[in-house]
Amino acid sequence: MERLAGKIILLWGWRRTLVAFLAGALLVFIQAPYDFFAVGFISFPILVWLLDGATADRPRGFLRRLKPAFATGFWFGFGYFLTGLWWIGAAFLVDAENYAWALPIGVVLLPAGMAIFYGLAAAVARLFWSDGLGRIFVLAASFGLLEWLRGFVFTGFPWNAVGYGAMPIPLLMQPVQVIGMAGMNTLTVFIFSMPALLAGQRHVRTGIAVAIALVLAHVGFGYYSLTLPRPADARQLDVRIIQTAVDQLVKWDEGTRQQVFRSLLEQSSAPSVDGKPRPALILWPETTMPYLLTEDGGAIAALAEALAEGQLLLAGAVRVEGATGQKQIYYNSAMAIDDRGEIVDAVDKVHLVPGGEYIPLEDLFAQIGIDQLVAGPNNFAAGTKRHPIDINGIKLLPFICYEVIFGEEVYRDAPGSDVLVNLTNDGWFGDLAGPYQHFRQAQVRAVENRMPLLRAANGGISAAIDEKGRVIDAFRLNAAGALDVTISVPAARSLAYGNAQVNGLIVLLSFWLLGTIFYVRHRLRAN
Repeated sequence: MERLAGKIILLWGWRRTLVAFLAGALLVFIQAPYDFFAVGFISFPILVWLLDGATADRPRGFLRRLKPAFATGFWFGFGYFLTGLWWIGAAFLVDAENYAWALPIGVVLLPAGMAIFYGLAAAVARLFWSDGLGRIFVLAASFGLLEWLRGFVFTGFPWNAVGYGAMPIPLLMQPVQVIGMAGMNTLTVFIFSMPALLAGQRHVRTGIAVAIALVLAHVGFGYYSLTLPRPADARQLDVRIIQTAVDQLVKWDEGTRQQVFRSLLEQSSAPSVDGKPRPALILWPETTMPYLLTEDGGAIAALAEALAEGQLLLAGAVRVEGATGQKQIYYNSAMAIDDRGEIVDAVDKVHLVPGGEYIPLEDLFAQIGIDQLVAGPNNFAAGTKRHPIDINGIKLLPFICYEVIFGEEVYRDAPGSDVLVNLTNDGWFGDLAGPYQHFRQAQVRAVENRMPLLRAANGGISAAIDEKGRVIDAFRLNAAGALDVTISVPAARSLAYGNAQVNGLIVLLSFWLLGTIFYVRHRLRAN
């Protein structure tokens, strides 16, 4: 091991860049749909050894001194995000004739932008670099910090945070309810980096002992949490989830949308099978409604006829404000429609997708004739505030599409609600890795907030998930049909273990403190 580490430490030039890139590219296998977390024990030790050798030759100035570490982290991150996000390019090829030109923006520029965060993580860690266990602490803390920042800087995009790689199954997801994603990201990097100690003489036994203790605590807490009985006062909600597989180019086509709408109505009004109760709630995926309901009385009447007494439809739809002939504003919404065909509530998407649902610097792009980067019905305006929708006293909190990946936002808005709902359209990405990754992140939100989650997808994975992340029932990717399921809703949201977001930051800061102590001791020995 020492011989291998020595060779990696001494790498220079393009060879160092290539090894960093390949180590990052390998790391993507910790994520869904692969879930091969063992590769983390290869990728992160390589990164540690690369940073051991990331020193500048006769550095002049602060930034020059950090440049080798930043470059190492950047190429590691670029490999990770390029192989983890390449499927985004499929969205630009849905209408390739008009949008293929923008393919490099999603496939190259986005991974490069995400890689900057990992470059900064490596550079910050190198500031407090020491030998032995100390450098593992600061690397874990710096990655935890930069993953946290990745969740909101420049509107945020915390996709494929490294912590998800340590949570492939519900047993291993449970600690996220206590320490949130900030804590999981920090601990994951710490554990994955631990084999780097085997190439040295300092703190090997201590580091391995700490790592084993953390892994045992991780698994043990998961087992304990899953064995706790469900509260006796839990309420039941009967739900029908409609999953569609409508092609992106035809869903708004005048010639096909009547067929799409008719199919949705038939699936929604079909009798329950196998003796299951009639659903009180019906879910349609994001933007599945092929009409502007406020402008189509026929669609409203058809909905009223399809819904039985007492049923509520929560449908992904485009909502419009403004009279016909005037400037209209469009919202990507979740609309609640009752058995009389009345829109009783609506929640607009708050966190829009840059480039997909709106154009950043819109006026500047408009001057060169660009108003969209991918095919779609229109650019959307952002909603102002998310609120729960009531059904029989149970509060449903909708998150549309990728809003569910923002753990901080979900955690902030969840109080006062009983069930998380995720309406999404993953049909842009076919049967590639993206829909699996999206589903995993939604699954973790259920555990993090100790709330059941209902998910309706077009071209993705629809499911009912309990408050511990266990899949009650689900459709396979890209299937189409109706799924009847009964979920159990606890009478009160259980957060007995405290504020997970605060606890996660405490873990992160504790690792910084320990890393700093090792760094100071290292400097004192050197002097």
